[in-house]
Amino acid sequence: MNLKVQHAGFKVWAGAQADIERVTAIWRDCLQRYGGPYLFGATPTVADAMYAPVCTRFATYDVKLDPASVAYRALILRWPPMVEWCQAAKTEPEEVEELDVEF
Repeated sequence: MNLKVQHAGFKVWAGAQADIERVTAIWRDCLQRYGGPYLFGATPTVADAMYAPVCTRFATYDVKLDPASVAYRALILRWPPMVEWCQAAKTEPEEVEELDVEF
């Protein structure tokens, strides 16, 4: 996961599109059923935290989403713990020394 890049206009392959549609169907169902703005109502839950990396991935790869999913993704990306996490990730080094060793 690389929060330092964005791939505008990225072409989503067919296999991934089905997964995207399943995730956004879950989001829409929860938002409608529990009244939002978070998946299970007015306050964030573990479910929102678990989908936070998916929100970043959708943003990184410029995934086209329905309006409800766009609004939910934006909400999660503005969520203070998420903002803090993303800012910290952007300060990490490009290379991870532990990965440079031979196995």
